[in-house]
Amino acid sequence: MKSPPVGVIRKVLSILELLDSVPNGLQLNQIAEETGINKSTAHRFLSHLESEGYLFRDGHSNYMVGTKLSRLGSGASFQATLSKLARPVMENLRKLTGETVNLAILDGIDVIYIDVLETGHTFRLVTQIGSHLPFYTTSLGKAMVASITDPARLEELLSRVEFESTATGTIKNIARLKKQLAVVRRQHYAFDDEEAVAGVRCVGAPIIEANGEVAAAISISAPVVRFTNDRVPMFSRELCKSAREISWLLGNRTSDTAVSTRSKSKRR
Repeated sequence: MKSPPVGVIRKVLSILELLDSVPNGLQLNQIAEETGINKSTAHRFLSHLESEGYLFRDGHSNYMVGTKLSRLGSGASFQATLSKLARPVMENLRKLTGETVNLAILDGIDVIYIDVLETGHTFRLVTQIGSHLPFYTTSLGKAMVASITDPARLEELLSRVEFESTATGTIKNIARLKKQLAVVRRQHYAFDDEEAVAGVRCVGAPIIEANGEVAAAISISAPVVRFTNDRVPMFSRELCKSAREISWLLGNRTSDTAVSTRSKSKRR
């Protein structure tokens, strides 16, 4: 395989170094001007880096460092990049549903909330950013664990669970948990019916990276008086669409994560 010319590598590195120094991102013209790279050449490099998940574009066509690249740094950097990438999608989901939208990652057998967009309703219960909860009590956690592709890793994780009740609906045994995880895999979203907090329902869906591994999850949460059974179809549909959009931004181009019309229009 022929190696790329050193000049090409130098140009690509200059783009990455520039964007790393500008957290809010830059547009194509600015990148070409700052690096001195021909605009058409810069566009070619940027398009390839974006398609590979090393960069992403926001709604204003600003190029920013992507999660794949930020993973090479600290975990905090990855979380910050993921939150920034997902925020516009989360805002749109909150607008559509009128309820709180959460973003979380898996840390061992716990879920860590890394971003929360609160509902505008006065009656609400909001989880604080940085909070930890056992994965089996949340739709976020069940969505992520059900998406683990390595059977050995999944069994190891399940073997560490020590069930504790946090609400009346909390799962209390491994058989019921495995049954729920199987349902989640089939329907591509998870449900929390007062399992973490009494009086609160949540629906969560996994966010999948380009390599097919689960990166995070997104959820909608609301009091049971508003999250009624008739709202489940709309909530789950819009939630799964949002999860696919974020997965697309992470570089996942599989048919299962085909970007929605709304997301496509933003990227034109």
